[in-house]
Amino acid sequence: MKIVVLDGGVLNPGDLSWQALAQLGELHLYDHSEPEQIVERIGDADIVVINKSRLDENVLRQCPQLKFIAVTATGYNVVDLDAARAQNIPVSNVPTYGTATVAQFTTALLLELCNRVGEHDADVHAGGWSKQREFSYWLKPMIEVAGKKLGIIGYGRIGQAFSTIAQALGMQVLAYSAHPNPALESDRVRYVSLDTLYREADVISLHCPLTPQTQAMINAEALSKMKKTALLINASRGDLINERDLALALNEGRIAGAALDVLSQEPPLAQNPLLAAQNCLITPHIAWASVEARGRILATTVENVSAFLRGQPQNRVDR
Repeated sequence: MKIVVLDGGVLNPGDLSWQALAQLGELHLYDHSEPEQIVERIGDADIVVINKSRLDENVLRQCPQLKFIAVTATGYNVVDLDAARAQNIPVSNVPTYGTATVAQFTTALLLELCNRVGEHDADVHAGGWSKQREFSYWLKPMIEVAGKKLGIIGYGRIGQAFSTIAQALGMQVLAYSAHPNPALESDRVRYVSLDTLYREADVISLHCPLTPQTQAMINAEALSKMKKTALLINASRGDLINERDLALALNEGRIAGAALDVLSQEPPLAQNPLLAAQNCLITPHIAWASVEARGRILATTVENVSAFLRGQPQNRVDR
């Protein structure tokens, strides 16, 4: 079996091992593949392993030998599932791997918005502290999260994990979910409507999937309902936010700040308005990327390929 990894460089830049996958077939590894290289590289492959490389109907039609697609992520919108079904190609993903990692990173974004640790560290190293008369100074007012209300939009595994951390920090949680589970409510957690969440939350964190209903849900109308002191966090999907509306709200002081790990286009164009917006922290889509989480992705991908070779494909998303 010829196994081709089209874009393994992000998942494994060298700190993990491909050995377990190599034991399952003739392995061909590429750190990155341009769209025009894909057919050439997988035209005679039996199994392809992808993360962001797009396999549309045109590509799949030119790869008649392909028998299995393994996606090294939870999201699988890069694969044309209808085309895969038409060619009887099973498609598997990694359904869960980063709950703790993403919740931890979201907490880091929250605390960075409130304490600006990185900003103060950079200023100290640039000589800022050495120039002060007093023993202590701060560049922006710092915020204590205890007693604040955290609005979590999307109360699945990651939302619940972040909720647990936030409660330990003394926060009250307002949860919004398309499918609320009353059993998860307590004296510290309650389900509310979106409008209530927008109005009451001091911090709003997005943990919902991207669907036609959630695309650009954070727009001018939603932002107009938030407190001027509200902080917005997104470690989910960039397209949940209308970026121009958010940039305008930040620049006009209609909300106090945002911390974003995802954008609508990645890498972003230089003219993305959020790159120049006030009080906007941006990280390069790394909430998922702890070495432990990436190790789980790779291990599950190996299990998915092995299960297919046994004739029992698992974690299928093409059904």
